[in-house]
Amino acid sequence: MNEIILNIYLVINNNLVEAFKVVSYEMEGGDDKKIEFLKARSKEDYAKAMIFDSPSDEKGKFMSYAKFHKLEKRGMHFQLFEDIFQKFGVAENPLICVTPVVDGEIYSQ
Repeated sequence: MNEIILNIYLVINNNLVEAFKVVSYEMEGGDDKKIEFLKARSKEDYAKAMIFDSPSDEKGKFMSYAKFHKLEKRGMHFQLFEDIFQKFGVAENPLICVTPVVDGEIYSQ
């Protein structure tokens, strides 16, 4: 069965998460194969990724990466991607690969 999978990029400048960028694929196969595929495409995908707004407070200040990391450690970062998940119509527990792009440098494995 095919599944929509996502390469999501955290665009981080000056320690602030300023945007999310996303590329989607529809694939079948095991999760390990899908994750390997997304990681292999992470540098190439960034240039063609669709841009989404990242969270900001009532004053328009972006979330710090440290705050994002705290949410991620508790498994709560998925809440920040709800608009992305709706846009691409992903399953309830989507398979994603999150790659930080810090001051223009893509940190992929």
